[in-house]
Amino acid sequence: MTKKNDKHETVDETIQKDTTQNPEPAVVEEAASEQESYTLTAEEFAAAKAHIEAITKEKDETVTLLQRIQADFDNFRRRNASIRLDSYEEGKRDTVKELLPALDNLERALDAIPAENASFREGIAMVQRQMLDSLKKLGLEEIENDCKFDPTKHEAVMREKVEGKESGEIVVVFQKGYRMGDRIIRHCMVKVAE
Repeated sequence: MTKKNDKHETVDETIQKDTTQNPEPAVVEEAASEQESYTLTAEEFAAAKAHIEAITKEKDETVTLLQRIQADFDNFRRRNASIRLDSYEEGKRDTVKELLPALDNLERALDAIPAENASFREGIAMVQRQMLDSLKKLGLEEIENDCKFDPTKHEAVMREKVEGKESGEIVVVFQKGYRMGDRIIRHCMVKVAE
């Protein structure tokens, strides 16, 4: 590698001229105006070019790796949010399912209380309404049972010939069915006309 300094003489003349007027600016000007240039041999140039290409390739690979890691992390975050939401919904469904027998028992208690105990009956009805309202806030809906038998919503436990009813119509509901959103929590237990 050979160092050339073409402007060396010009800098010396500038310094001599400036020292008579103001010595400090000449030093600053000397540093700013002094430029070094290098002449490289073909092998040195090829080695420098190969080194630059290797560093550029490494940078590109690092950027690609970082982009891939960022995409993987974004996918992980979305998947984790989805799993968390599904787990929360499943927990709600399990909780509501466990409370359904208590709701059924409140309804049976209402049916069993004689009409002369109206105040007692009203108290049980208030508890049942409050519980049902709370469960409805969680998304509980009653499955309709005044329609034709649908095996996706109803569970037929008995079949019987009934006059005035078409085959497949629900005759009696033994236990109410419930769903949350598009998921059935409990099928309606029914008797179906033959």
